[in-house]
Formats: sequence, structure tokens, C-alpha cells
Amino acid sequence: MSSDRVVDLLRTAYADEIETVMNYQTNAIVLDGVRAEEIKESLKQDVQEELGHAEQLGQRLKQLDARPPGSAEFTAGQESLQPPEDSTDVLAVINGVLDAEEDAIATYRELIDAAEAADDPVTEDLAVTLLSDEEAHRTEFRGFQKEYQRE
Repeated sequence: MSSDRVVDLLRTAYADEIETVMNYQTNAIVLDGVRAEEIKESLKQDVQEELGHAEQLGQRLKQLDARPPGSAEFTAGQESLQPPEDSTDVLAVINGVLDAEEDAIATYRELIDAAEAADDPVTEDLAVTLLSDEEAHRTEFRGFQKEYQRE
């Protein structure tokens, strides 16, 4: 049986993924300009992947006889990923994505450690898989950041 810490981290990760979906979707809609198109397309693709992460986390919670949080239990925290006032400020969105990915990476690393300590290899395996996805997103957006900072 998994520990309370594992369940708490799964619930945190689930809420973070849902918030990320909302912010990625919103930014993909509000960004303007020719230069924004590649970022918008990447965000749209990532929305589906992040939604899949939330689904997997929710299913794991269910398997552990716990529940993912509903909207009344949710506290938003991704300040840097809010849509920018200037809809052409692509770099602000890129930096917000990087902040969100760093947070996700930290949560999944903590979840891996907690699952290992709780002798929960299924949750540990899930967290390792999701960590890999988030690290790939971070790498992609670091590339975008380098490109936009050169201009």
C-alpha cells in the first residue's frame, strides 16, 4: 500500500497537469504573430500530452483508493504562465512554460523518491515515465528560448 505522501504528491501532480493544460491552451489561443505559430503548435500538442498525464495520475490515485482533486480543491499557482498582456510576447510564454516544466520535474522527482520509500514500484514507474516526458518538453522549450533570446 502506498503512503499518504505518495497520494499527496499524486494529487499535486494531477492538479498541476490540469492547470498546465488550461494555461497551454489559453496561450495557444491568445498568442499573435507569425513568430508565434511554432510555439502555438507546440503548446497545442503538449496540451494533449499533459492531459494524458493527468489521466494516468488520476487512474493511479483511483487504484490507490484515493481521488484526484476537483476544482473546489484546486489552487492555481502558475503565475509566470499566465497569458501575457502583449499577445506577441512569445518569450514570456516560453519562460512560463519552462517554469511549469521545472516545477513538474521537481514534483516527479519527489514522487519517485516517495514511491521508492513506500515500496510502490507502480507509482515509481509512472513518475519516471512522466518525468521523461517533462524533461523532453523542457529541452524543446530551452531551444525555443535560445532562439528568441538571440533576436
